[in-house]
Amino acid sequence: MTQGTVAIFGLGAMGGGMARALLRAGLVTHGFDVNPDAVARFRAAGGADGTLEAVADTLDAVVVVVVNAAQTEDVLFGANGIADKLAAGTAVVACATVPPAFARDMAARCAALGLEYLDAPVSGGTIRAADGTLSILASGSAAAFDRARPALDAMAEKVFELGDQVGAGSSMKAVNQMLVGIHIAAMAEAMTFGMTQGVDPDQFLEVISQCAGTSWALESRGPHVRDGDYTPLSAVDIWPKDLGIVMDIAKSAKFGAPITAAALQQWLAASGSGLGREDDAAVAKVYARNAGITLPGDA
Repeated sequence: MTQGTVAIFGLGAMGGGMARALLRAGLVTHGFDVNPDAVARFRAAGGADGTLEAVADTLDAVVVVVVNAAQTEDVLFGANGIADKLAAGTAVVACATVPPAFARDMAARCAALGLEYLDAPVSGGTIRAADGTLSILASGSAAAFDRARPALDAMAEKVFELGDQVGAGSSMKAVNQMLVGIHIAAMAEAMTFGMTQGVDPDQFLEVISQCAGTSWALESRGPHVRDGDYTPLSAVDIWPKDLGIVMDIAKSAKFGAPITAAALQQWLAASGSGLGREDDAAVAKVYARNAGITLPGDA
C-alpha cells in the first residue's frame, strides 16, 4: 500500500507531530482531540474534515496517541468509543505506554469486532514525532502490520516488528522506559554531585559526554540543566506513570528491580514538589534542594 486514510486520536505534543508527519507522507489524515482548538489547528495545517461517523468506513488505520491505558480504553470502548464504528479489518495502532496485559485485553476486544490491533508504543520524544523519525516497538498480526504500514512508515524512522503476539511491544517499551527513567535520574544525580565537588555543569558536559559515563540521557537532558531551561520536551509526570508500570510488571513477575524503585522515588519527589509539568531534567532540582546547591538559572 502506498496510499491510505488514517485517523489519529490525540493531537497533543506527540500526537500533533505524528499527525503532521502523516500529512507530509501524503496520507489523508483526520485528527480528533478533546481540545477543539487542537483539531482546528490540525485542519488548518491540512488535516481532513469530517466527523468520525462520516469517515469511519473509509479508514485503513486509526492511531491512538493518548497518555495512558485508561485514556486508550476510553477512546476505543468508552461512552463515545470508536471501536464499534470502524469497519472490519481496520488497523488500530495503540501508541501509549501500557502494561502488556492491558494491550492483550484491548486486542481481544478489538478482534471480537473484526479489528486488527497493533501494540505499538513509540520512543523518541516530541522532536522526532514532528520529524516523522520515531522508533515504533510494534507487535501484532501480519494483517495489522500490512494495513497500518503506510502510517507506520510515515511516523517512524524505524519500526521494530516484535512478532505476532500482542504485548511484546509493550514489554519492550517497559524495558526502554526502565532504562531511560533510571538514566535521566542518574544524570541528575551525577551532575549535582559534581557541583558539590566544584565541577560546574559546563565542565561536566564537556568531559563526561566524551567518557564512558555518557549516555543518551546525559547528552539530551544535561544541557537543559546547564541552561536552566525546563521547557518540557518530556515532562516529569511521565516517569511516575511509566516506572510505576515497570514496577507493577516486575511485581507480577516476582522480579526485584531495586534501581528502578530508587529512581521512581526521585520522580515521585519531583512530581510531588510541583515539578510535574516541567521538563524531566527538572528531577535535578530534587537533588539540588537536598544538597543545598543552586542550579543554573535558579535565584
